[in-house]
Order: sequence, then structure tokens, then C-alpha cells
Amino acid sequence: MELRQLRYFVTVVEEGGFTRAAARLHVAQPGVSAQIRQLERELGQPLLDRSSRSVRLTEAGEAVLPYARAALAAADAARHVVEEFTGLLRGRVTVGLFSAAATHDLDVVSVLADFHDDHPHVEITLTEDVSDRMLAALHRGELDVAMVGLTGEEPPPDIRLQVVIDEPLVAAVPPDDPLAGCGSVPLAALGDRTLISLPPGTGLRGVLDRAFAEAGIRPRVGFEAAAPHVLAQLAERGLGVAVLPAASAAGHGDRLRVLEIVRPRLRGRIALAWRADGPSGPAARAFLERLRKVMPAPETTGHRPVPSSPAGEP
Repeated sequence: MELRQLRYFVTVVEEGGFTRAAARLHVAQPGVSAQIRQLERELGQPLLDRSSRSVRLTEAGEAVLPYARAALAAADAARHVVEEFTGLLRGRVTVGLFSAAATHDLDVVSVLADFHDDHPHVEITLTEDVSDRMLAALHRGELDVAMVGLTGEEPPPDIRLQVVIDEPLVAAVPPDDPLAGCGSVPLAALGDRTLISLPPGTGLRGVLDRAFAEAGIRPRVGFEAAAPHVLAQLAERGLGVAVLPAASAAGHGDRLRVLEIVRPRLRGRIALAWRADGPSGPAARAFLERLRKVMPAPETTGHRPVPSSPAGEP
């Protein structure tokens, strides 16, 4: 069994097929197929089901996959340790950002650029996605670190968090809306209104859906957008009640009236997330350490953020 065979196997699984895997590996597709068949012969079991258009793992493949990833991670870590002795930092860092991260005061891009300037041999990959999928990717080891929105539920036991933003969620309506003269609005009063919200899978939407479920109310979400400023613009045109972070609503002046959501009060929280055992490579660990140092501490009222813990602590 060779590391090359394991790397080809993991890449085919991640890419969902031999053609995309070969392109990512910069090798010919027949070579990828031959190496994986050799691995299957050595193990005595097929690892991939090739009967459909998309390649799927067999039961044996499901069992082998975590060990293959662990072996590759161990080999990479061994190389990185040797490189550290020579004063070189190499490796790969995979970073996830929630959609519309650029609209928040979280300059992750500058941290990435500065880190790349200091360590030009480190390969950095940046992915934008909804928070639910990024937390799952962290759990699977496909991301080293991610900036995610929190739903209010306890994080998975293998994930650690450092909350960087903690602010109220508010309702925003145009000046001629019946609610415009109110300073606050109970959640139940929004049950029969058309709502404008971030899409499912985001932290804000998770907080909202959970609150309505606990109140026994089925909300009517008529419009969804990934960026809070788009939610505000839709509300300005009278298309519904936008639910968004307080800071996102504050910049719309006389065009919107902002109402505190009460009974219950809702909060939107954004956190830096990583695996409890820490990133596997020194490059990713160094990037996480830098990111944790520069991320702002949240200013909160009435709600205590999830406590953070150092990278690598259980």
C-alpha cells in the first residue's frame, strides 16, 4: 500500500469522480484508476462503486476513508516537522467564510494576505458557504478553520469556538409600516407577516427558525438573500419585515424603522471555529493562532458568548 494510492483514493471521493480527481492531481485519468484498483486488490475489497454515473463509496470504502485521511495527514505532518527544523513553513490551509462575511467588520482577507506574504510557500484555499455546511466540513477534516454564524445550539463536541461578534437581531420595516411606530415587537407579532431573512443553513436563520419552533409558530419567509444589506433593501421597498443584525440595519437612516425583537430577545453571533484537536499541520495551526489574535472580542449585552479555548484543547 502506497501513500500515492491513498491520496488518489481520497481525492476521487472528494471530487466525486475520476475525471475531476485526475485534473486536481494533474495526472492522467487511467493512472488514477489503475492505482486505486491496485489498492483494492491489496485490500481484497472494492472501495468504490462505479456502477452509476457518480462514484460512490462501498461499505468497505466508508470504513477505509478515515484511515486513509489519517495516514495522509500523518505523512504531511512528518514532512512539515522536518521543514520546521529548517525554518521553513510550508503546507496547506483551508479556510471557510460564511456568506456575506465581507459586510462585517471582520477583515479575514487582510489576515490571509499578510499570512501569505510572510509564508509564500503555504497554499491557502478559501471557500464561502453557509455555516451548517462549513461546520460539517470542519468535522470531516475538509476545513482547518472557518468563520461561521451560530444558531444558539451547542456546537458539536469536536468543534471549538471563539465568538467575535455578538449583537441583537432586529426587525426592520419602512416608515409607513404599521409596526414603524413601535420601539419593539414580540416575536409572536411577526408570525403573520411576510419575513425577509438569510437562507437556511446560516446562523441567523437558525436562530430565527429555532425561536419560532419553540413558540409553536410557523413563519412565512417570503424572501431570502445571503447579504444583510439586500434584506434591508427589500424591506425598504415594503416587501416584508427584514430580520437582520442590528449593525446591518443601522446604516439605512430614515429609510427603515428598526424594532427590537422581544419575548424572546434574539441575538446573532459569529464565531471562529476549528476542530477540538486543532488543525493537523503547522501552517494551519500558525494561521489559526494569528487569526485568533487579531479577531475582535465581542461587545455583548444580556447574553454570554460560547467560551473559547486554545487550539488543540479538548
